[in-house]
Amino acid sequence: MSRSHRINTRTAVVAGLVAVLAGASVFGGLGFRLFTVDHSDTLRKADAIVVLGGEHDGREDYGLALARAGYADTVLISDPYWPRTPEDALMDRVCGDPPPGIEVRCLRPAPSTTRGEAMITARLAAERGWSRIIVVSWRFHLVRARYIFRQCFGGELVLRSVPRAYDFSPPLWAFTYAYQYAGIAKAAVLRC
Repeated sequence: MSRSHRINTRTAVVAGLVAVLAGASVFGGLGFRLFTVDHSDTLRKADAIVVLGGEHDGREDYGLALARAGYADTVLISDPYWPRTPEDALMDRVCGDPPPGIEVRCLRPAPSTTRGEAMITARLAAERGWSRIIVVSWRFHLVRARYIFRQCFGGELVLRSVPRAYDFSPPLWAFTYAYQYAGIAKAAVLRC
């Protein structure tokens, strides 16, 4: 192998490593800024509180607590958990026993995605004349949820993260970032 060929090979390997490291740095740095940092808005009164599906991590009760605190008198709870399992007693409780003076509507979005939740919310907002909603989801989902809801809902959005800790390992954060990036790309293509 000639000396110039070895230099070209070494240069290509170094350039490839630099590109991989730069890509990983951008992926991680931007992911941290978009999905780890909390992008919650300041709470203010709204026409409805929309609790997005995902996992039973306190979001349903948090949405109801916001309503009890006077931020809205209607709570929409996404209920994509079908078929029901014994662990879904929470949904039976929050959907079947609303607090006094609060309307709770548990709705199954179609499709069973953030986009489906935004579409059903937009339809109800148009029917009821809502101009401001509070959307509750994971902290790492707020940027994507805001993007999708802006596509579907013409009113003002107040996004709030579920108050909880995220003790994710670096590989789980990397997966979460990749999933959210893919979700944003999908939303850009599908629109509302």
